[in-house]
Amino acid sequence: MEPKLKILMVVSECTPFAKTGGLADVAGALPKALASLGHDVRVILPYYTRKIDARQWGITRLPGALDVPMGGGETRHQLTAHLHETRLPGSQVPVYLVSQDAFFDREELYRTDEGDYEDNAARFGFFSKAALAACKHLEFQPDLVHCNDWHTALVPVYLKTLYSHDSFFSATATVFTIHNLAYQGLFSRAIMQATGLPDSTFSVDGLEFYGQVNFMKGGIIFADMVSTVSERYSQEIQTAEYGFGLEGILQRRSADLRGIVNGIDTGDWSPEGDAYLPLRYDRDHLEGKAEVKKRFLKELGLEPLEDHALVGMISRLDSQKGFDLLSEIIDYLMNLKIQFVILGTGDRKYHELLERIRSHYPDKASTHLVFSNELAHKIAAASDLFLMPSRYEPCGLNQIISLRYGTVPVVRATGGLADTVHEFDPSDESGNGFIFHEYNSMAFFNAIQRALEVYETRPDQWKGLMRRGMAEDHSWTASARRYEDLYRGALAKKIPGPGA
Repeated sequence: MEPKLKILMVVSECTPFAKTGGLADVAGALPKALASLGHDVRVILPYYTRKIDARQWGITRLPGALDVPMGGGETRHQLTAHLHETRLPGSQVPVYLVSQDAFFDREELYRTDEGDYEDNAARFGFFSKAALAACKHLEFQPDLVHCNDWHTALVPVYLKTLYSHDSFFSATATVFTIHNLAYQGLFSRAIMQATGLPDSTFSVDGLEFYGQVNFMKGGIIFADMVSTVSERYSQEIQTAEYGFGLEGILQRRSADLRGIVNGIDTGDWSPEGDAYLPLRYDRDHLEGKAEVKKRFLKELGLEPLEDHALVGMISRLDSQKGFDLLSEIIDYLMNLKIQFVILGTGDRKYHELLERIRSHYPDKASTHLVFSNELAHKIAAASDLFLMPSRYEPCGLNQIISLRYGTVPVVRATGGLADTVHEFDPSDESGNGFIFHEYNSMAFFNAIQRALEVYETRPDQWKGLMRRGMAEDHSWTASARRYEDLYRGALAKKIPGPGA
């Protein structure tokens, strides 16, 4: 039997404490799945003191302090941080929070309406060092440090350079997961001094990227293994179309690059036990879903229209998510036999689009420019179709959640959407949704029409579609086992860094 591992998950956000995107969902669920396999897994993130309620989550401050070295040469100095502890809800997985008011006592995690915080490089460079300092403070010697996105990408760089001769970490391997390659952590060369990294790391084989410092590139190069959140996306990011300038680096590391589709927390997302629903249902009792839909429409102030499909969307409102396509077809779409509910925030121009939809179609559309976990659950359960026309989508969770609730997804064949949604074939009644390939509004509209044709004219086949999706296993268990294999591969590999 393989020995169990000691794993530190280093993240910039984690459900339910602080969230802006899917990374938080992964950080809140994967550690619990790994712990269920017997591993000693712990999570560490910044303590965003204005966003995280200590009383709500039972957070306590641990004794002592962390002295975190910053800068280099004549600018070298120590910053003090404090470590706090709680547990992931529903588990015994420890969660550590690093507090440092100058960096993390802010209104938001990364940015305001005016743009990114100007000192993000220093903030997350500090957090990366603090995570390593916390290991020593806790006397927790990890076999594997799992880092995620640019915010924690310097951890593998530090371990291969400044900590390369530190016996405490001599057996520690690293995995770096790319959740969205579009956000790379690009900063001016001037921040190199603040990181304390040797000058040799600012090179074409290190963090240098067209004269700037690229944190994401550092994580890709220095980690022992690299992963991303779907098999298709791991292939796409090695192309010029999706590589955002890092495709060459990723091609060179292709032997060490894995794609692992995210799971969902089925304890939270389940029509059989969802606390947000007025009643429960399962694949053998689909009449419950119909009643959930009826009650939800009335809750929204919409009169349920007979034979009309309820179409749902939950998304960040920007062009990456396909809202440029939606804007081109919305009037055609709303003239079909549908009602429409959408939840999300983002670009102002798409806020205006949603306001126009609401005002032009008050009897058929309900739009919500907020984030609401309760509404997200109800939309997933009540909708008949769920739209995800993404330009690119590393993994996507909403299509997986939709399948779990018997809501049929209509998606573009990209990234994790292509890995999890397959075109319905009426000849053998295979497939679990409807897909389109070309990124244009007519291809999107045609996919919706195909779905509605089945919904409106072939109810038995539609119920089969629903039941097939609900029968699929998208829990974290299978994905956790793949991560387990990835970790062992990283431990077996342990490469020396370019700056070692």
